[in-house]
Amino acid sequence: MKGKILGIFGVLVVLCTCLAFATSDPWWNLGTSKFLQPGNIQNLLNRLSLFGILGIGVAFVIITSGIDLSIGSSVCLCGVLLSILLKVDYQPLEPISVSQIVAAEKMIIADAAAGELRPGTTFRYTGGVGSGLVLTTESSAISDGALRIRIKENLTRNEKDGRLVVASPVTRIETGDSVVAEVSSDLNVNVGDQLQLVKADGAVTTQKVSSVETAGTVKRLTLARDPGEKYRADAFAIVLQRHQRTSIPVAILIVLLVATVLGLVHGLLVTKVKLQPFVVTLCALLIYRGVSRWLTNDNPAGFGELQEVLGPVASGRVGLLFRGQEMVFGIPIPFFLLTAIGVVASVFLGRTIWGRYLLALGRSEEAARFSGINTGRITLMAYVICTVLAALGGMLFALDSTSVSPSSFGNSYELYAIAAAVLGGCSLRGGEGSILGVVIGTAVMQVLNNLITLLKLPQQHETTIIGAVILIGVIADEIVRRTAARRRLKQSISG
Repeated sequence: MKGKILGIFGVLVVLCTCLAFATSDPWWNLGTSKFLQPGNIQNLLNRLSLFGILGIGVAFVIITSGIDLSIGSSVCLCGVLLSILLKVDYQPLEPISVSQIVAAEKMIIADAAAGELRPGTTFRYTGGVGSGLVLTTESSAISDGALRIRIKENLTRNEKDGRLVVASPVTRIETGDSVVAEVSSDLNVNVGDQLQLVKADGAVTTQKVSSVETAGTVKRLTLARDPGEKYRADAFAIVLQRHQRTSIPVAILIVLLVATVLGLVHGLLVTKVKLQPFVVTLCALLIYRGVSRWLTNDNPAGFGELQEVLGPVASGRVGLLFRGQEMVFGIPIPFFLLTAIGVVASVFLGRTIWGRYLLALGRSEEAARFSGINTGRITLMAYVICTVLAALGGMLFALDSTSVSPSSFGNSYELYAIAAAVLGGCSLRGGEGSILGVVIGTAVMQVLNNLITLLKLPQQHETTIIGAVILIGVIADEIVRRTAARRRLKQSISG
């Protein structure tokens, strides 16, 4: 195994050296090398980190002589789930459902549960052709199980459906070092909510509330930016309360739990139903992709305002070199996560009884079973580790990309992971593998991909290279295996 690791590390060094000179102008001046530019190295480390996590996960399955083809779709599904769980909505307070508007009578028929509205109450109507208009109550009464609101303004046509949202007058808007809007102290508004400023003609702008201060009968709301001269007089305010479906820790925990369940399902189908890992994970690939598209209705899924909070986890840097206040080079944050996972995985595989069980299972399942190893439990563990690391990688990929397109996100990622594992010394026959080798194999794959970009080769060569790498890795593994078998045979004959 050490020979394989040294061999692939040598390939990595030669590849990096050749690419450094090939992208220099002139070729001997490495100071002009595009490959050695800090931005390119940072990007390489970031991609190495993200794909390395996937590679470590699939290595555990390959060591058991299994395979997982669903990694790319698992990445997509987990990215979509994280986006859905962290979705932030802004909804108005206590909207009133409208069933009908009778224009000739200046009458709005609404849900009686809202109760009678005081004369002079201002509200905004949305849902029909007249959507966005600011209307004023002349009188209201509950009759025949419905709230009938007579308004002062003239309407041009009848409507069906819609809703009313009460709007409060804005006393004034101050501008200066900060923008402050004064509204009634009765208005229920909190930091993080949004404030809609509307005009009588239907014009509207939305501002985020960054601070709230109560002063007597008014509330002073600090807004994110100046709404403009148009809204500084005769404007009305509507509060849109912030609703986040789950907290960030809960969302991450749910995604990891879902991944754990999926890994258990994979393992149970392989160990209890006795299906081939290839069939199980190929079906999972198709199912998870379809579920991702269904959950999003085939629309891109993003993280909105939470991207600013979570984005640095996947794309942030820990600065090492600075030019004045500007960071020239930094280590991507995911690299530290990869390092931690790699160390834990290496200790687990090489220093624990469970790691030895994994290797024994891959070499011979029958022999492992006869020696007292619960092979079913070990196989379940391998698939759970693989899917959990795929989920972790999926969340990081989604945050790094800022959005998830369910039809294409994660496509072929399983090939990158498998190729990295095979290059790093994991035998597809099972029973052999090294976490350090997987990380080095991932680095080789990313440098090859970088080569295509820097040398401006057609992107179609990407999949060609992946296929060639996997084939070369398998051939090399077979040659090494046969050579070792012949050596053992000679030793046994001579002995």
